[in-house]
Amino acid sequence: MRSHAGEALTDSKGWPGYFFLGLGLLLLGLTLVAAGYGFEGWAWIAGPACIVSFVVGAVLVMLERKRVRNVEGTSLREPRGH
Repeated sequence: MRSHAGEALTDSKGWPGYFFLGLGLLLLGLTLVAAGYGFEGWAWIAGPACIVSFVVGAVLVMLERKRVRNVEGTSLREPRGH
C-alpha cells in the first residue's frame, strides 16, 4: 500500500484543487456541446475558462501535495514505487 492512500479524503486543504479540476471537466463538456451545436460565442468563452480551470486545479493539487511532503520530510517522488 502507498503511504498516502485516501489522502484526498482526509486532507480537506486539497479540495479546492479537485473542485477546479471537476469544473474544468464540466467546462470541457460545455465547450464541446456549444461548439457542436454552433454556439461559437459560448465555445469561445468556455474553452479558455476550461484551460484556466485545469491549470489552476493542477497547480493547487501539486502545491498541496508538496506541502504534505515537506511536513513529513519526504520528496514529491517516492523511491519505493507501488
